[in-house]
Amino acid sequence: MSINIEAVKTYLLSLQDDICQQLATEDGKKDFFTDEWERAHDEGAMGLTGGGRTRVMVDGAVIEKGGVNFSHVRGKTLPASATAHRPELAGRSFQALGVSLVIHPTNPYIPTSHANVRFFVAEKEGEEPVWWFGGGFDLTPYYLDEADAVHWHQESKDACDPFGDDLYDKYKTWCDDYFYLKHRDETRGVGGLFFDDLNSDTFGWDFDKCFNLMQSVGDHFITAYRPIIAARKGIEYGERQRDFQLYRRGRYVEFNLAFDRGTIFGLQTGGRTESILMSLPPLVTWKYDYHPEPGTEEAKLYEYLTPRNWL
Repeated sequence: MSINIEAVKTYLLSLQDDICQQLATEDGKKDFFTDEWERAHDEGAMGLTGGGRTRVMVDGAVIEKGGVNFSHVRGKTLPASATAHRPELAGRSFQALGVSLVIHPTNPYIPTSHANVRFFVAEKEGEEPVWWFGGGFDLTPYYLDEADAVHWHQESKDACDPFGDDLYDKYKTWCDDYFYLKHRDETRGVGGLFFDDLNSDTFGWDFDKCFNLMQSVGDHFITAYRPIIAARKGIEYGERQRDFQLYRRGRYVEFNLAFDRGTIFGLQTGGRTESILMSLPPLVTWKYDYHPEPGTEEAKLYEYLTPRNWL
């Protein structure tokens, strides 16, 4: 089965451009600055080569810190994080392409959001390449308006429905399970979509259909997120709301450093640290044994940190 890596790369770069343009328009003050980077051959980091285009916004009118990263890297051997569930791939060379983004707004009434779409190819001389797509997006509110969660999940469903009636339910559940902080016994937010290992072996789909699903997920991120920014960015807030936002951002950091596959993969391959850790918020606090007062807006958030049917 033929694959088209250049078509994937072209799409990912255009996706990065579109998301940055729309978010900059919504922010109205700042634009994303571009940091293009290349990595020379490095035997000490699994023979990793490649490069990417990191785009970052800092201290905008709406976005306190946002990063939208494209990368295309190659390596001589897959790291442990990529072969833990597929030991037959150990020792293969690989290519990995993807767009990964995290947006941390200043206003506590706008949720943090994350999205990622990616393509992997594991290659070995004399054998057919093994390839797969993955990705998804999730929403992390601090003060939740239920209408936002409903809209977010409707867009998630719309992204999946052309490919099968049961796909949204499957990928929503996968997202709920993946973005779960075991040590806190809570979800990271209200979920969305998560999928991995999408290829002809797992679904019986050809490359084009798998690629089309990845594109649908990538394209629906901004239609899911931008209306939420627009509806919430004018809400007034004070020190109390800001303090709670910074506290809850700590959960985001805990997940990304302890559980996130992309972060672990990047660090294990000796990837570019600045791009890997761009997902971390600029300000965050931790408090010892903090519990919000019962009946407050802050306490209400915890009612939503468990899987539920938003539609």
